[in-house]
Amino acid sequence: MIQAIERSPEVAAPAAQTAQAARAAQAAPDIATLPGSLTNDAGSRADAPHDRQAGHVPGRAWLLGLLGTSLFALSLPFTRLAVGTQAAPELAPLFVALARAALAGLLAAGWLAWRRTPWPPRRLWLSIGSVAAGVVFGFPLLTSLALRQVDAVHASLMLGLLPLATAAIGARLARQRPSATFWLWAAAGSAFVCAYALRQGGQLAHPGPTGGGLQIQAADALLGLAMLAGGWGYARGALLAQQLPPEQVISWAVVFSLPITLPAAYWLWPQHPAAIAPTAWGALAYLGIVSMWLGFFAWYRALALGGTVRVSQVQLLQPFLSMLAASLLLGERLDATTLWFALAVMATVVAGRRARVQAAAAGVSAAEAKPAVPALLATRVAPGTEPPLAPTLAEPNSTCNAKDAVR
Repeated sequence: MIQAIERSPEVAAPAAQTAQAARAAQAAPDIATLPGSLTNDAGSRADAPHDRQAGHVPGRAWLLGLLGTSLFALSLPFTRLAVGTQAAPELAPLFVALARAALAGLLAAGWLAWRRTPWPPRRLWLSIGSVAAGVVFGFPLLTSLALRQVDAVHASLMLGLLPLATAAIGARLARQRPSATFWLWAAAGSAFVCAYALRQGGQLAHPGPTGGGLQIQAADALLGLAMLAGGWGYARGALLAQQLPPEQVISWAVVFSLPITLPAAYWLWPQHPAAIAPTAWGALAYLGIVSMWLGFFAWYRALALGGTVRVSQVQLLQPFLSMLAASLLLGERLDATTLWFALAVMATVVAGRRARVQAAAAGVSAAEAKPAVPALLATRVAPGTEPPLAPTLAEPNSTCNAKDAVR
């Protein structure tokens, strides 16, 4: 009787269908591992930064970090050009901070729509907002207010501890334990920057045979808060770049900020725009296109490739690059001593490259860095069919094919 049942077509057919479905599911590609997907994007996989923290950092990460730092180094001089001075004001500091973010948001929205990029998972929205709080609102607003009162060279010196703050916040958020050697070289680089500030600050602001030392001003409190906001935004963005392609991290941050930045920029638009110097408008364009958007393409990619703790130390060179730009663009005084301090700082960055940074425990890092892929994207697809995908920015209520999603 058992043999008769096994030979029965009514029983054999479902069994054959079940086996065929199992084989198809096994052979079907998982959309979460397709090239270009959120979990397989080159340089932004969740496990890559943790693997590299304790080992060798790719040279590409250092080059991208240096590129991002160079682009950001122009932010302070151009912000100074945009807001002007107390004696000759140009654009309002609050307008500069919000207008640059609105410009970046509009460009990012168009770019994401053109790429037909799916909306990020809801569970990442809070992280994107956290990035925006630091690098879209906090740092630009605080530096814009401060640079109406102090020059770009002074601001560059006061922000010299930003890399150390970024490393400390990044290590805390990622639960990493940099070695004592790393902190020694990081502190040495920061000490060189502070020593340069104490020696040169007064001479640059008040030329004379005796100088006068770095004069602490009320605006320095704003610069200190800006340093913390920048370090927070950099570290949070680096963690998020493990789950999203790095260029999408800043793009979604400025897009999510548009409901605030766009109306505010329109409301604060100058009453007599023709009276504003063309250089101020040009500086604002650079701040919105490069400092607020494109610069982060290289910077977040570098942090994702090499890790926040290590690559953030490249920013020790940013004050010197900013002062060089300020001397060329604004005519602010700069002497040859800067070169020697810059070389000393560069030596600490090179030496710190080999210092060990212990990654978080495997269980912790895997749980925290696991890519958040929507259930719609994590389904297996039968061969010869195209999977359904999340709505895109261009068509929020529709789906796109797999080729558009991974493009």
